[in-house]
Amino acid sequence: MSAHIDGSGERRPAAGILALSMPYQVVAAVALAALAVLACLHLAMVFLHVAPSNTITKQHGQAVDDWIYPEFEQNWKLFAPNPLQQNVAVEVRAEVADASGTRRTTGWIDLTAQDVEDVRGSVFPSHTQQNQLRRAIDWYGNAHDDEGRPKGMRGRLSEQYMRRIVLPRIEGPEARADVGGTVQRVQIRRVVRPVQAPHWSTEKRSTTPSISTMPWWDITDADRSRTETSR
Repeated sequence: MSAHIDGSGERRPAAGILALSMPYQVVAAVALAALAVLACLHLAMVFLHVAPSNTITKQHGQAVDDWIYPEFEQNWKLFAPNPLQQNVAVEVRAEVADASGTRRTTGWIDLTAQDVEDVRGSVFPSHTQQNQLRRAIDWYGNAHDDEGRPKGMRGRLSEQYMRRIVLPRIEGPEARADVGGTVQRVQIRRVVRPVQAPHWSTEKRSTTPSISTMPWWDITDADRSRTETSR
């Protein structure tokens, strides 16, 4: 054990990293340095993500996006000159098979409404309940083209991510809706409902909802195992 001599000339046990033997001091110092470098790298990536387009982001924008999405995405629309003026709902329906093997299709289940019900009146609402579905559907839209085709690996990952979010909500012990069988396929849609203009405004705004429907996705044992692992 390391020791040091204090002002009175007495030897006292060292504290902190100095209390470790030299090899462990080296390991601790390297670990702290690595954490410091990682923290600086993360702050730099977040800064480049939210900063206006510049030389670095033009050359290395893909690397920045790969670091940020989907866990660290930043959204400043609350403070924008024109904040969001629409409500977005994520709905799902499923093709299920009962014990006899008969298949049927459920009606549309509003997953966003379930989250809103959970957070309404809560003093400390869950960040997941508030943002998981919204961020997931935004990521899916950004990772697919106008024809609904995935843009490379990120597009396919966004589809897997959506399935992993939706599946436990309609099947298993955490399901809020009893679909009455084993889920074979799911289909998700995004329903955008514009917020009506306030009575004192002269703005004319259509409140007709727009609906974007995704293709049917097969549910495999791999989807279920990944869902169980993420819980």
